[in-house]
Amino acid sequence: MNLKFPAAVPEIPVSDLKAALDYYESNLGFNVDWGRGEGNIAGISKGDCRMFLTDEFFWGHYRNSPPVMVWLNLDSKEEVNGLYKAWSASQAKIVSPPESKPWKLYEFTVADPDGNLFRIFYDFSRDEGEINS
Repeated sequence: MNLKFPAAVPEIPVSDLKAALDYYESNLGFNVDWGRGEGNIAGISKGDCRMFLTDEFFWGHYRNSPPVMVWLNLDSKEEVNGLYKAWSASQAKIVSPPESKPWKLYEFTVADPDGNLFRIFYDFSRDEGEINS
């Protein structure tokens, strides 16, 4: 069977849904699509990226607790650098700055208030003649 999968939609466990929504919206530039005032789950998006934020009432029985790691694959080093600059200026919690890694990813890491991590990367392994710097 040759089945094409859609984009994954990660569930990010948070301790305080309202505070997390404020951080994702104000510091990371996500849109709050639904769930701001009710329930224990909210949908956020930025471009083609969609995620769910859930509080302990929602995720507790699954034992899906923070921290989790989410990888976001961008299309170029320039996009990685641009997002790093934007998130740095918004007082996002930058864990590590952009750099080329031996595993041929150019990446940086940012955290949310619960310690969930986002690795923002560009895979330069397919670039011909790419210098690892």
